[in-house]
Amino acid sequence: MIINHNVTALNTHRQLSTNTANQSKNIEKLSSGLRINRAGDDAAGLAISEKMRGQIRGLDQASRNGQDAISLIQTAEGALNETHSILQRVRELAVQSGTDTNTADDRKKIQQEVDELAKEITRISNTTEFNTQNLLAGGLKNTYQIGANANQNLSLSVSAMDAKSLGVSGDVISTTLTAGSGVTGVTGVTSDLGAGANVTVSGVTAASYTAAAGNIAGAITTTGSAYTGSSDFTVQFKIASIGTPATGDVTSLSYSKDGGTTWATASVAAGAFDLGEGVSVQIANAPTNGVGNQGSVAVKAATAVLTLGNTAGSIGPSVTVRSNQTGVTIGDASTGRTANVDFTFSALATGTPALTQTKQASTSATIDANGNVSGQATVQKGIDVSSQGAANSAITNIDKAITTVSSERSKLGAYQNRLEHTINNLNTSSENLTAAESRIRDVDMAKEMMEQTKNSILAQASQAMLAQANQQPQGVLQLLR
Repeated sequence: MIINHNVTALNTHRQLSTNTANQSKNIEKLSSGLRINRAGDDAAGLAISEKMRGQIRGLDQASRNGQDAISLIQTAEGALNETHSILQRVRELAVQSGTDTNTADDRKKIQQEVDELAKEITRISNTTEFNTQNLLAGGLKNTYQIGANANQNLSLSVSAMDAKSLGVSGDVISTTLTAGSGVTGVTGVTSDLGAGANVTVSGVTAASYTAAAGNIAGAITTTGSAYTGSSDFTVQFKIASIGTPATGDVTSLSYSKDGGTTWATASVAAGAFDLGEGVSVQIANAPTNGVGNQGSVAVKAATAVLTLGNTAGSIGPSVTVRSNQTGVTIGDASTGRTANVDFTFSALATGTPALTQTKQASTSATIDANGNVSGQATVQKGIDVSSQGAANSAITNIDKAITTVSSERSKLGAYQNRLEHTINNLNTSSENLTAAESRIRDVDMAKEMMEQTKNSILAQASQAMLAQANQQPQGVLQLLR
């Protein structure tokens, strides 16, 4: 028997320590719900679990990224829905303006609505944003992280959707004469005419008179003041009376300007018969003239010819103007390259005045090197629908704009559908990877409770045995009796 070393107690104490430590671990796992609370619990399992956790959190964040991208796309597509509606209305107005039952004032009102609608298209482009990012100005070139790892990206770009980029805006152009003669003013040019724009004045002619003797004998000449009217006409005249005896001397004359339906008596001044409208005739005496003999005078009004052109040549056909006009539209109405020319007819003279044009142009947004909008789009006016020809051309351009917006919306819709599938896949991957990570990291509560119960009983048994082992050296004292 020995008393210095109680090996039984030492062994029991070691077992007690082990059981107590195991019970502590059981309690720690049960309270945390984790099988691995520190690297020492499972070094390899911890490394694998942490890698899986990185993937899981990455997948979850990628799913949220995809949802945010869908929100951005829906914002852009919603704005383009309004742009589509506006373009359909503009097209309707262009079709309305394309019929000549409209007056110039009607088309002016139509153009005013088109101008405002074009401004709204550009306003939508300038102000449609998501998280302060402009979506429709043309600078959006985003890359979306849709995976847990590097380079798992999706790129999206959206074209500029302002009125200028869509081709449904116009420019405000003002024009003045800078050289030449013959035209006192030019205003209202509706399109850019190019370099060297000019107005050619030609064919300036005074009023002319062509007499036809009919069955009146003797020379007939026209006299009196120049005709100042603006219409061409023919005046008929006939002998109302002759001298006595009948020598052929014409003493009175009747005239008609309505083809002989009504007749008036011509007054006599300075030896000539006044036929009205500044036309006078003289008839040389001839013995063969008799009452009722007739003649006529064809009167041509004064005219001038105006032509719009530039260095490339004439723009549209020439237009003849007359004394009752103070302005005329010249150029090519089918393309909208026209000018409204104001003039004083009496001052027209042959010449080629040059035009100086000042243009306030509609613009698209300015995008800097980083894709940021450094200057917003502007619009001066809408597409020109102010004439039949211009409206006809506008319909074609508006159709192109509608197709452009449709294409962009279709692309956005396809991206949205793709992202929805991406999100579903990410969520499925995250779910399955979470299940795998759980098997490594999470504790089986039932099994761990069983282990904890076992270790608790063992600890209690060890405590009891330690007490018994500590009593064994007491047997030495029995030898002393």
